[in-house]
Amino acid sequence: MRGKIWSKVALLLMSCVLVAGCSSGAGKKKEETKSTLKVVFGDESWFYQEYGDLFTMKNGENIEFEVVSTQGLYNDLENKTYEEAFNELIDKEKPDVLMLDLNSYEQYISDGKLVELDTYIEKEKYNLEGIYPGLIEMLKEIGGSKIYGLSPSFYGNAVFYNKDLFNKYGVEMPHEGMSWQDILDLARRFPTDGDEKTRIYGYGDNYPVSMDQLLSMISSAEGLMNVNTDTMKVTVDTDSWKRVFQLAIDADKSGVVYNPQDDEGFTGGTMEEYYQSQPFLMGRVALMVSSPYMISNLKDVKDRLKDFKPFELGIVSGPVDPADPTSTYNTSLGQIFAINADSPNKDAAWDFIKFVNGEDFARVKSRSGNNMMTRMGFNKDIDGQSLDPFYALKPKMSKNYRNWDKMPDNFYGEYNMIMTREIGLVKENKKTLDEALKTIQSEAQAALDKGLKEKEAKKDKAGEEGASSDNASGGGTSESATDAETTE
Repeated sequence: MRGKIWSKVALLLMSCVLVAGCSSGAGKKKEETKSTLKVVFGDESWFYQEYGDLFTMKNGENIEFEVVSTQGLYNDLENKTYEEAFNELIDKEKPDVLMLDLNSYEQYISDGKLVELDTYIEKEKYNLEGIYPGLIEMLKEIGGSKIYGLSPSFYGNAVFYNKDLFNKYGVEMPHEGMSWQDILDLARRFPTDGDEKTRIYGYGDNYPVSMDQLLSMISSAEGLMNVNTDTMKVTVDTDSWKRVFQLAIDADKSGVVYNPQDDEGFTGGTMEEYYQSQPFLMGRVALMVSSPYMISNLKDVKDRLKDFKPFELGIVSGPVDPADPTSTYNTSLGQIFAINADSPNKDAAWDFIKFVNGEDFARVKSRSGNNMMTRMGFNKDIDGQSLDPFYALKPKMSKNYRNWDKMPDNFYGEYNMIMTREIGLVKENKKTLDEALKTIQSEAQAALDKGLKEKEAKKDKAGEEGASSDNASGGGTSESATDAETTE
């Protein structure tokens, strides 16, 4: 009898627990509300692979994503610039989370289209100390001392060097904060004799480095613009450009830069053949500017090539802008995550942004690929090689791509033809550099002016055709309405 009573009591208690549990669960479900975040991104599947799936695994499914893809924008510009098409997409779809490049980020701040994140950061005591300091400083400068966006990753270069070659030829080792002048000065300390396919080069890259490419790398590292896109004026006839041209010409003439005339670089084949075509990996180049991917290549080549001769690798920060040796233009951001000022889901948008810029996300992503995470302490090294040089300098925003879409499509092709011709004359001692720069300036300006007029005429014509089409489609309705009014 007593056993039956206890059985009934136990059954009653279990029922109460289950009922309480169900009631508690039901109450919890009522409290939880699902939010749908609209996110602008290049491709939906890529978004989930990079960000969405990890966020959902960590935070549950209370936030669902709707991805506004930008994939087709380039295919449907209709005489608009990409920037105009992108802005129209944002105005139409009104995404909550924006992913912007630096130029768009700066413009959207100026237009008042972004939510200031400082309030969220201060309220939640969100830790910014672990994020690349130079990056935070740059974002604050753009935002007028305020933060409007964060970026979880960046792309950076540094100066790689073969310590064994430096020791063999008695050249002092590179130092932190190398400028292109420093790099090429050291490169000239190495021999230039021998067969093109077996000799040592002071400076090199994965492919032959033409003088035009060298000129582009040096000028980019110093933040020089060949066109001021605010005024649409060519700007190469200056002392700064003259110094850069002279540096590139002298380096090219000296023969220290890897640029064999009959070698177009790797054009196809196995990975083993690809690695064998890389002069730095094969121990034939003393210095090169590259990304962390080169460390991974060096690690891989050790495993793939049986006859590989290992060497000791060194990395220092650079190339720097000589006008500001603590900074570099050779660092660029991935997407900058920001909140649309018109978003009705600002808190949910912040939850997403703080996660993808947080420690858990950085911990996972630092284990895959060669992305440099802006949250430091997770990309400490690759194959034992410290990545500190990639975080040593303050990134600077290049102005080279500002208003890029406004440039005529064929201008840079024409500019490069003019420049190559004129610099060739300088190398042949048929012109002075001053004379060449004046010719480049005047002829490039004429080409730019012509291209801008043609682009404007094309745009006007497209507008007239569009207006004509609208009138044709709406004209009948207008006349019918007028006839009806007249009849009445």
